[in-house]
Amino acid sequence: MKEWFYDEMRQIGTDYESEEEVQKYDERMSRFRNIDAEIVEIMEATGLKDEDTLVEFGCGTGTFAIASARICSRVTAVDISPVMLGHVKNKAATAGLSNISFINAGFLNYEHSGDPADVVVSQLALHHLPDFWKMVALKKIGSMLKTGGRFFLRDIVFSINMEKYEKSIDYAVGHMHETAGEDTGKNFINHIKSEYSTFDWIMEEMLYRAGFEILMADYRDNFVTVYSCVKVQSGKEKAAV
Repeated sequence: MKEWFYDEMRQIGTDYESEEEVQKYDERMSRFRNIDAEIVEIMEATGLKDEDTLVEFGCGTGTFAIASARICSRVTAVDISPVMLGHVKNKAATAGLSNISFINAGFLNYEHSGDPADVVVSQLALHHLPDFWKMVALKKIGSMLKTGGRFFLRDIVFSINMEKYEKSIDYAVGHMHETAGEDTGKNFINHIKSEYSTFDWIMEEMLYRAGFEILMADYRDNFVTVYSCVKVQSGKEKAAV
């Protein structure tokens, strides 16, 4: 990798190199997310089938990777945290699943091998990259997908009136504290202060320029946003202006 490439293996925000933090992860996420419903949402949005191959970036502790491996032919679980991947391996072994590969990498240094994937999924991970590198990552995702392949993205994206941004963020921070507790509220504050979530109009344009058609963009509470996309024919990328 070139020396000027962004170092995405460096932890941003919550330290998921910490065994203690990883142990807390599933419980913390469950305070403000319905993980089972999210899994169903992804399955339906991507139309996941038994012959499909799937790559998940930022697999975390592997809840979705395990669920998808029960359906599709092959899953590649990618994460920058070896501790997270250790938990995924343990879950896969407990479930008796042998169709999951575990890759310690990120969006930028993952090297796809074999046939193009049918589905790529990323949840709450792309915001770790500054916008320039988000675009690099999205182009790379497009290059590893079949034409007509599906990309499901869930992340924190700011759909916000900048004339009222302080009020909007204060409300979201307060809501996160109330629904998810003090620790998660503090993590959310740290996210806003030091991580790289972007605006809705920037994310939509990047997806378009990376060769995706957005089938659904859903902006939800606490700036959580879902994009369901399909890779269009090569050559559809919008020309730079």
